[in-house]
Amino acid sequence: MSAKPSNHDFAATSRRTLLRALGAAPFALSAFGQGRCRDGYGTRACPLPAEVATAPIKPLFAPTGWRTVALDHITFHMPDYRKEAAFYIALMGWALRSDDGKQAVLDIANWGSAIFRQAPGERTATVENMCFVIEPWNARTVEAELRKRGLAPVDDNDGKGFESFHVKDLGGWDLQIANGNGLAKARRSPPVAKLSEPAPFESTGWKTVWLDHLSYSVTNYKESASFYSNLLGWKETYDEGSQHELMIGEVGDVIIRGGNPNDPNFGPAGAAPARSPRIDHISFGISPWDTDGVKAELEKRGLRAQIDTSTRDDIHVAAFKSYHTTTPNGYNLQISYVTHDNRLALANAVKPKPAGGR
Repeated sequence: MSAKPSNHDFAATSRRTLLRALGAAPFALSAFGQGRCRDGYGTRACPLPAEVATAPIKPLFAPTGWRTVALDHITFHMPDYRKEAAFYIALMGWALRSDDGKQAVLDIANWGSAIFRQAPGERTATVENMCFVIEPWNARTVEAELRKRGLAPVDDNDGKGFESFHVKDLGGWDLQIANGNGLAKARRSPPVAKLSEPAPFESTGWKTVWLDHLSYSVTNYKESASFYSNLLGWKETYDEGSQHELMIGEVGDVIIRGGNPNDPNFGPAGAAPARSPRIDHISFGISPWDTDGVKAELEKRGLRAQIDTSTRDDIHVAAFKSYHTTTPNGYNLQISYVTHDNRLALANAVKPKPAGGR
């Protein structure tokens, strides 16, 4: 026997029916639509034929054989770190591990950490660094393998067992590679720090359960995808023609976006290729998820809830469901329903159509 439709189902269906009757789309396509080739190749947005747009490139170097096993931390710089910390604690369920007056370290559940660092010269929050834990780890071997691939590692150790190296990726981004004795280890003990900044609003009760994706804009997305897949063992999923989604082991996903080297004039989102790499937004999967409930909770707290399905589908039936909002320091925070178990929901939603768009 089929389940009885809920009042919410009837309401959502009626709303969509009414909008169609009026000749309107249920929701406008989000400004954050994913992938210029999503609607087909040989189009105005994606002029290259499929075989050219998705043609692989020669790997930048031999694979290291390393595996990315954890996210140690993501570092943000911002004008007011305490307000940002209070916001994420109340909205996303993060927990304060430490606050030394210059920066706050927050646990993202038990699987990641964020460092919010005071930077008075910044106008908005920006992501400055990512640190990933790899295996196997031997500092001398890791350093040698980095140098063998033309990188210039700079060690960053704490003298208490944490070892790491900073390197610059193809665009000059600060990538940190570490053993598991840093914040990844610290998260095994409960955080007990108290935030001096008052909560901006009532807690949502949400838990951040997954790193849905890092949105990483670069000059040449194919080369950057090759760099990370061969250096850190990130697994490629699909090459759409303007972006490539990679799986960061069991940590989460990253969408690498940018110019296609097979067409120098093919820039990201109709613009010129990025001059420098940047993580323009991060999407976190939360639990529990209720499509209308999440929107209501955001708006109740005076926050925007901008729909992003990456398609033209109503969010209630879309394969990918998310909202964008803005943090106190102006960062573009995306909140989605994606978890480990449906981690490729976005990739499947924007999977390119066959040549000709059919």
